[in-house]
Amino acid sequence: MHFPAQFFAPATLWLCHALCAALLVQAVWRVRWRQLDPVGLNAWMGACVAVMLFWSLKGGFKPGLEFHLLGGAAFALMAGPWLALIGLAIVLAGVTAYGMAEWAAFGVNFLVMAAAPVAVTGLTLRLAQRLPANYFVYIFFNAFLTGWLSFFCACLLGVSVLALADAYAPDYLFGDALSFYFLLSWSEAFTTGLMLAIFVVYKPHWVATFDDRRYLLRK
Repeated sequence: MHFPAQFFAPATLWLCHALCAALLVQAVWRVRWRQLDPVGLNAWMGACVAVMLFWSLKGGFKPGLEFHLLGGAAFALMAGPWLALIGLAIVLAGVTAYGMAEWAAFGVNFLVMAAAPVAVTGLTLRLAQRLPANYFVYIFFNAFLTGWLSFFCACLLGVSVLALADAYAPDYLFGDALSFYFLLSWSEAFTTGLMLAIFVVYKPHWVATFDDRRYLLRK
């Protein structure tokens, strides 16, 4: 969902820009740039291209209510939350430069489509530390379930933002539009789970949140 700037007051847009900038500054500060693995960095750049493709292949019938996969959970699991935020900002900048979104609404779009799913993924990663260190726990909890939950929470936040902006009737947003996002969330879950299952088997060094010592070597 790419929000038109006309739905929001100028003060709201500037506030979202400020929050977006604060998150990105913190992300740049938190990433350990000197310790980045060149192979993992190549995977991160490939993920940027893949997510940009997800965001470009969209459908919809009203402004601000486009339907497309987000890929935020998969990105955060592969690169870590902070590096994922930077990557998603690059993706959004590319999509916006291509004319699929508005620069004036960059902050709103980033907070909903990038920050929200990454935040949910970070929370589920912390919860997963309390579960048994099992390969299938990582795949089904951190990938499938997190992919579904992060997507649906981001879409719920999106329709809530549109409702608060009085862009559409709340009954339409939470009744009709949200039901479509709920169905699409299962596609996000399947895509995230399938990608992570393949990566941790064949390219585990591409997945920053998967620790061989925790999930495999102790078995």
